[in-house]
Amino acid sequence: MRITVIGTGYLGAVHAACMADIGHEVLGVDVDAHKVEALAAGRPPFHEPGLAEVLSRTVDSGRLRFSTSLAEAAEFGEVHFVCVGTPQLPGSDAADLRHVDAVVDGLAPHLHRPALVVGKSTVPVGTAARLAARVRELAPAGEGAELAWNPEFLREGFAIADTLHPDRLVVGVTSTAADDLLRAVYRPIVDADRTPWISTDLATAELVKVSANAFLATKISFVNAIADVCDAAGADVTTLATAIGYDARIGSRYLSAGLGFGGGCLPKDIRAFMARAGELGVADALTFLREVDEINMRRRRRTVDVARELVGGSFLGRNVAVLGAAFKPDSDDVRDSPALNVAAMIQLQGGQVRVHDPAAIDNARAVFPTLDYTVDIEKACEQADVVLHLTEWQQYRDLDPVWLAGHVRTRAVLDARNALPLERWAAAGWAVRALGRALGRATPDPVPERAGGLAR
Repeated sequence: MRITVIGTGYLGAVHAACMADIGHEVLGVDVDAHKVEALAAGRPPFHEPGLAEVLSRTVDSGRLRFSTSLAEAAEFGEVHFVCVGTPQLPGSDAADLRHVDAVVDGLAPHLHRPALVVGKSTVPVGTAARLAARVRELAPAGEGAELAWNPEFLREGFAIADTLHPDRLVVGVTSTAADDLLRAVYRPIVDADRTPWISTDLATAELVKVSANAFLATKISFVNAIADVCDAAGADVTTLATAIGYDARIGSRYLSAGLGFGGGCLPKDIRAFMARAGELGVADALTFLREVDEINMRRRRRTVDVARELVGGSFLGRNVAVLGAAFKPDSDDVRDSPALNVAAMIQLQGGQVRVHDPAAIDNARAVFPTLDYTVDIEKACEQADVVLHLTEWQQYRDLDPVWLAGHVRTRAVLDARNALPLERWAAAGWAVRALGRALGRATPDPVPERAGGLAR
């Protein structure tokens, strides 16, 4: 089939390459000519494991090419995937839909023959219905130009696998013809893995994505709230999470306590979800997400507080090594990165901060240019008074604490991701701290006796 992918950022570039890899002819479209040039040469403009290989293979095959023209896209394709960003609106919790609206307004007037426009961007519920009417209004093909919604569920660092082997495919459609066409697009994927196919209305498809993100954010914030209780009680949140994760009703995924979530999806999506609920008159239904968001932000402040304790109560005159800038490993994405946020807060409190990351330094420097960056872990930790592990890259997990001890001024480490083998670090003479773990601290005070006898 002939497919276009409009918007070649993280979602769009991955989707375009994977659609070409399963055999479709694909045209990727973007307003950024430099990005289009890089992609056409087989060079991804961001770090994502496996993407360079798929992109190079499909460009070389001729099944994937790129353009800046929406008119060319309309002429080329029968299915048009819209993959542009929906960031948080400045000064508001709501989503900024300018880019989605611009694509529809720019593409629809060129649709002279039947076509299906398919939104993949995360949008507030009701957006698809509005855009469907807009497509019919602007397209010369009239009723022959339909709109559907097909939310994405990609995890950065696993985007290729999540596209080619998804755990489900959700489509919001208004006709059997649209459903059939999307089934044809995804048939190689569905046939290969018997992927569940969920066909529903536009509003439900929109809500599936934001509801999934809201649930994941809630799960992360839940275990981080429990981590605070564990800190106070002298308990170990990692063991606790393992134990409750064996319960099939709960599951172990997204139960890793630590610094919390960031990136370009969960934070802005739960805020936009709350904003939209307010517009629909059901704000009370999602008030719990406000606390989910606040718990997440408190993890960053808690990390700064623990780091300050490790250097004696003040960052003034202290060297702080920060391991990690990306919001998660195997990515160079620093949008709403907890690691960078912590580094910046420590710098504002007088610390001399030096940041290392295997992939995200250039992006981090563009956001926080006043921080000091280095590509060498040894340089980052030189004469450090504390080492902060803030993004769980595998190379940080594999660090030799004995070797690293020869480069720091003080052997103190804070594992804000609960991913380091801290027993090894302690054995090498390091003072170790982690969020939600007692690590040898005294047990808490016993439960006090209450009137009428011992508390039970």
